Amino acid sequence: MTLADGVGYQPEITGFTLALGNFEGPYDLLLNLISARKLDVTEVALAEVTDEFISYVRMLGDHADLDEVTDFLVTAATLLSLKARRLLPNQEDEDAEDLELLSSRDLLFARLLQYRAYQEVARQFAQWQLSAQRRYPRAVAMEERYGELLPPVSLGHTADSFAQLAASVFRPTPPEEVRVDHLHAQAVSVPEQAGRVLDQLKLAGAHSWLSFSTVTKDCARSMEIVGRFLAILELYKAQAVDARQEESLGPLDLSWTGKDVDPAVVAAANWS
Repeated sequence: MTLADGVGYQPEITGFTLALGNFEGPYDLLLNLISARKLDVTEVALAEVTDEFISYVRMLGDHADLDEVTDFLVTAATLLSLKARRLLPNQEDEDAEDLELLSSRDLLFARLLQYRAYQEVARQFAQWQLSAQRRYPRAVAMEERYGELLPPVSLGHTADSFAQLAASVFRPTPPEEVRVDHLHAQAVSVPEQAGRVLDQLKLAGAHSWLSFSTVTKDCARSMEIVGRFLAILELYKAQAVDARQEESLGPLDLSWTGKDVDPAVVAAANWS
């Protein structure tokens, strides 16, 4: 068994190679062949594998990788358990040790799949690297027609302005204040409008009718009309004003009932 049987193998993955009677090549290739069932584990001389790995570690000396040594010991022990399982005669009654060997076999194949995944990733990286080597950036200056599209740059700063910017960094920041300018202010006073309505109706006399348009003809803004209508509702509730409307959405007529009320007191309860 040689390197030709390990399709897709990347020799850079590990530096440990084997030279057995029926196999010659890197150690992780041997694991791949066993995983792919191209090589029976019973045909591998695990003692020779261990001897060659020990020689390999001695050759590295102080440069030996502890992780590589640990991985080899775990994998070699699993291979040994798997080989023992294959060589021993099958027994109908499986004891706890047999179940442990089965778990070891699953662990081995999981590790082999991990090796294969690493090799596939390395192969993909190698392809990307080769593809990147065939790409060259466009090393030319910007074309004049595109350069003219850029706006003229004017910083507009002097040494003094930069000094002011630097000083502003160390200037204490004033505490934040709660702003109330966004709150809606009361534009029209309803109690004041109630007084104006009563003044007009009293001037006309008790039980004399005035139209709503007449009562509001001196309003300069729509908000004043709204405020005056709210004032009429408050006066009507206090029985100081009577109202009539012949039809829905028709003209609204108002009159003073003769009852004296303080408009500020009547409307202040809800609109002060």
